[in-house]
Order: sequence, then structure tokens, then C-alpha cells
Amino acid sequence: MRQFDFKREYLKLLTPDVVKMLTTIHEYKGQQALFIDANSDALNQLLEVAKIQSTEASNSIEGIKTSNERLKKLVNEKTMPQTRDEKEIAGYRDVLNTIHENYDYITAKPSMILQLHRDLCKYTGTPGGVFKRSENVIEEELPDGTKLIRFKPVSAWETPEAVDSLCMAFDKALADNDLDPLIIISIFILDFLSIHPFDDGNGRLSRLLTLLLLYRSGYIVGKYISIEKLISNTKETYYEALQKSSVDWHEGENDYGPFVRYMLGIIVAAYREFADRVDILVTSGFSKQDRIRETIKGHIGEITKSELLAMYPDISQITVQRTLAELLEAEEIKKIGGGRYTSYTWNGEKK
Repeated sequence: MRQFDFKREYLKLLTPDVVKMLTTIHEYKGQQALFIDANSDALNQLLEVAKIQSTEASNSIEGIKTSNERLKKLVNEKTMPQTRDEKEIAGYRDVLNTIHENYDYITAKPSMILQLHRDLCKYTGTPGGVFKRSENVIEEELPDGTKLIRFKPVSAWETPEAVDSLCMAFDKALADNDLDPLIIISIFILDFLSIHPFDDGNGRLSRLLTLLLLYRSGYIVGKYISIEKLISNTKETYYEALQKSSVDWHEGENDYGPFVRYMLGIIVAAYREFADRVDILVTSGFSKQDRIRETIKGHIGEITKSELLAMYPDISQITVQRTLAELLEAEEIKKIGGGRYTSYTWNGEKK
């Protein structure tokens, strides 16, 4: 069975580019902590928006979707799930809330992972809280509809022991003060996905575990900026990094570098977006139109009118629509799609 040696892998990863990203994240973390202590009330709207975006994005990566209106009602627990997709979304919402409220008490142990998986599946009627009982594979569907096996995970009979061994190795690595938890967490998530311990929900649970482990290590930016949305916006790169880092995983010869660099890049992006949002949030001199403009400019990827309205409850729909029209006319933003699927992005070509 595969052995887990976090320290050995850690030492291989201490390259100049990785160290630079770690330093950047540590600096952002200190700045964020100071702001949160002084402005906790002002961050409530960021918290609510991030919960909606995280629930939507992490599920959409797996093709699980509902309308924006239904999504908001589900996240705010103002309706019961009706479809299979909505039941999946409601389960994610519940586990996300559990992590937000109780991360100090949830450790990365097999029993806790099983409990989180049980709650993730509780509305669907599918088996939750038990490790896989049959073999599974990670497939890629090609444009012509054919499926290609990208990775064969740990066998069903080996899974309980593999998860137990992984969790013990992770705890040992975290106890070593010489090892940065950001790298250790990224290695853990790659190993978790390579084991693929459940019949369903591995990807979504891996993203929930990412938040949990970051929060427990003091990196709580994911509460205010959706890390899942950042991953969704770069989904192709995410899968590419997973693929590269899983080659020769069973032999213990895989290169964790691509996935670790990807995850550190996502965390850096989350902190930068948080800093941008905070600047807008606390700058009283900004008009409503300027707040919308600066939000789109600093946003990574596309943003919808609904998301802008959710971020700024004090700005009317008419003002948002007028501002978007003005920005489009000035060619400062680009319009993507149409109708209910319309989104906007900053025009980087505009000087």
C-alpha cells in the first residue's frame, strides 16, 4: 500500500517560486487578521456572498446546477430541495455551514471525514458516511463522447487503511513546526483525491476539506472570498494540475509540484480579491457606480448582475443596470452570453 511521507515531499517543494507564494500569503494573512478584528460587522455581506458562490461553484464543477433564484433560497434555507441536483446543493450547504461554525472542533480524522460525507449525501438517499464498496476510476470524457480512464484510485478494500494512514501522516506533519501547513494541506488534498475514498462526492468533499484545513491553520480568507469559485473559474488548469501530480502516485514517485503551486496560486488570488473588496467596502468616497466599476475591475473571471446585487444590498437594480450599460458603452467591460446567463468581465485591452 502507498506510504505517506509529508516531510520528504515538503523538502522537494521548497523552490524559490513556492517560497515566494508562501511569503505573499503570510503577509496577506497578517493584514486580513487586523482588518477582521476591527471591521467584523462590515464583512457580513462578503460572508453571505461567499457562501452562495462557494455552494454554486463547487457543485457546478461536477455539473450540479439550479437557477440563481433557487440557489439563494436553498443557501438561505428558505425552501426545500426539489430535484436531485438541489438535494446535492443542500447537502453541500449544510457541510459548509458546519465547517464555518465549528472548524475548531473538526479534525482531519477518518471518523470526521465520514461524518462530513454523510451530511453531504443526507438529502439524496444515496449511501453516505461509508467508504466505497466497489472499485472506481477517474474518467475524462472526450469531445466525441468517448471516455478515457485518467487515474485508477486505491482499491475499495485498501481504502479504510489508506485514509487512516494518510490522516496519521498529516497530523504528524502538522505537528512539525518546521513545515508550512499550506504545503502540507495541498499534499493532503492531492492524496485524498488520489485515494478517491467514496463512490460519490470526492471532489466536492475535497474542496470542503480544503476550507476546513485552511481555517484550522488560521487562513480564513475562504469565508469571505469563495475559493471554490476561483477553482471553478480555472477548472481546466485545476484538472491539469491534478493530472500532472497524480502520475506515478501509486509508486510514490509523483510530483506534487503542479498541484501545490496551483493551490497556492488560488489562495494568493483569494487574498488579493479580499484586499480589493475591503478597499471598496471601507472607502466612503466611492460612489455606487465607482464601487461597481472597481468590483468588476478587481474580480477574477466573470461576474453577473445578480452577484453584484448580492454584494451591495444598498445599490438598486436600476443603478446596477445603468452602470453596466455605461461601462459597456465606454468599452471598459465586456459582455459575455445573453439573457439570464449574461455575465461581465473587465476589458483588459482598454487603456
